[in-house]
Amino acid sequence: MAKATKKQALGRGLSALLKDPSNDIQSVQDKNADKVIGNIVELDIDSIDVNPFQPRTNFNEETLRELASSIKELGVIQPITVRKLGFNKYQLVSGERRFRASKLIGLETIPSYIRIANDQESLEMALVENIQRQDLDPIEIALSYQRLIDEINLTQEQMSDRVGKKRSTIANYLRLLKLDPIIQTGMRDGFISMGHGRAIITIEDQSVQLDIYENILSNKLSVRETEELVRHYNNTEEVKVSPKTNTTSDVPEYIQKGIKEFSEYFGHKIDVKVSKNGKGKITIPFHSEEDFNRLKKLVEGAK
Repeated sequence: MAKATKKQALGRGLSALLKDPSNDIQSVQDKNADKVIGNIVELDIDSIDVNPFQPRTNFNEETLRELASSIKELGVIQPITVRKLGFNKYQLVSGERRFRASKLIGLETIPSYIRIANDQESLEMALVENIQRQDLDPIEIALSYQRLIDEINLTQEQMSDRVGKKRSTIANYLRLLKLDPIIQTGMRDGFISMGHGRAIITIEDQSVQLDIYENILSNKLSVRETEELVRHYNNTEEVKVSPKTNTTSDVPEYIQKGIKEFSEYFGHKIDVKVSKNGKGKITIPFHSEEDFNRLKKLVEGAK
């Protein structure tokens, strides 16, 4: 207990040091840099900006509130990591959930590790940190790998060294980005697994991918059953789809142009039926109460 109290007091002392303009630290060579960099410092939460390079885009509100409750009871057990931007100005490198949860309960300060890094280093640190987390969905991981390739110019072999994953594993994640956006959304929302996605990706035609995706959802196919369905298609170039699954070949061109946007917006393949007199019906499928509520929010948001 005495050791923890001493550590917290040290943090407060370093925090005061950082607020002294005459001791502004901009590089590892500056005076007192060794006292700050790598140590835990209590920083004003308002002095920290979120990281524009953050790969994570989804923050579950319920789990965020649970984390906030835990922090309220026990404090922030694992410090966040920030990089110094200027005098008393910092940017998150990792720990955005802890940062958001702390703000949610009105904390004024948060324990932080301070790093000195440029934009490229900050991006790489944020991406690698997030890839190594356990709660990212497969598409978030794939997008992080792709950003390391596009913005840091890392090869798959270099990424393998950085994140401790086999090159083949990285390649499998990257291939998921070739899936139709609707299927990617389904994977992010937990309707299908990465195993389902890996089976579907062997088919290049995205319209067929969507047919198989809808079949998986309608018939609750396992990964093994999906692999069999895909194998059957690859051997016969036919897909046994649910009777409810329709194509858009028999609908007017103006509907065919808009149906993809509808499908991408709702995250499902939308079914459209048109009669000879021009009247029609749009069907939006859902696969659970949670999915229905998600669609309801999308409709309400479009009002």
